[in-house]
Amino acid sequence: MRTLVIGGSVFLGRAIVEEALRRGHEVTTFNRGVSGEDLPGVEAVRGDRESREDLARLADGREWDAVVDVCGFVPRVVGDSVRALNGRAATYAFISSISACSAWPATGPTDEDSPRFECAPDAGPQDGDYGVLKAGCERAVEQGFDGSALIIEPGLILGPHENVGRLPWWLTRTARGGKVLAPGDPQVAMQLVDARDIASFTLSQAEAETADRFFVSGIEGNSTYGGFLDECRTVTGSDAEFVWVDDRFLLDREVQPWTELPLWAPDDPEFAGVWRPSSAKARAAGLVCRPVAETVRDTWAWLREIPEDRRSFGSARLHHGIAPEKEAKILDEWEQRAAG
Repeated sequence: MRTLVIGGSVFLGRAIVEEALRRGHEVTTFNRGVSGEDLPGVEAVRGDRESREDLARLADGREWDAVVDVCGFVPRVVGDSVRALNGRAATYAFISSISACSAWPATGPTDEDSPRFECAPDAGPQDGDYGVLKAGCERAVEQGFDGSALIIEPGLILGPHENVGRLPWWLTRTARGGKVLAPGDPQVAMQLVDARDIASFTLSQAEAETADRFFVSGIEGNSTYGGFLDECRTVTGSDAEFVWVDDRFLLDREVQPWTELPLWAPDDPEFAGVWRPSSAKARAAGLVCRPVAETVRDTWAWLREIPEDRRSFGSARLHHGIAPEKEAKILDEWEQRAAG
């Protein structure tokens, strides 16, 4: 196949390019060249997707079997890409998010038939938050592309080259050892998915010119929080001692769920369905999910080659990880409470 990847240099986009090359695809990437390096073997076209002139230059004289749009966040911008590439490919695969589902994470289980946020296909960046705008992006693809519109809605993605910083932070903190603040209940069942498995599924559906939408969030209960952290301790070989602290104790001390302690969703109605999306439809269509232990192992193998002071745990806008002094203070207060 001839495959165009909009983005393609970081995390999930990189995994899609890597898998496409492994399958023997002729791969073109379109990006600004500032977020990461393109993999060897691709035709790298430099440009800004917000520039209609750059999009016209990309489309001029080129055709593909499939487009995979990994970095669309604003409906109006995605719509411009769809219009520029309409008629240039058989399939437009858009990487959306489970966050486009208005029922998630408060309600569960959720699936492809659950309601989406209301958002116009020409909405601008000021017209909603991440999930709302992703829903509008989906409509821009579905309403604007004349071929097969494939909508992929991932859940919580982990894996090598993760630039979000959730698993890299936990691996780094666990590797340091000592007493480690662990949030809530270690028996909480999670649902995690590897970027490489999403990449494989997406390309298989694109090869089949599938026009459909899929939740791609892994297998429900494929890990517990305690099991996940145990895997981090095993692969790093550390002496970490996880100290499990009650949700309410953490919330009372203004620990931020999901970010300060990555993947922590406290026992609260706001998060009641966070680990309950259904990937049954995708699994029936061929999604295969590797064990979480393999994801953790491979991520550490990649991360350990990066000096700790150069590791990224997100961005300035969304940074993951609790400050060491705050962690130490909470652990001390928790131990004093336990001592009576």
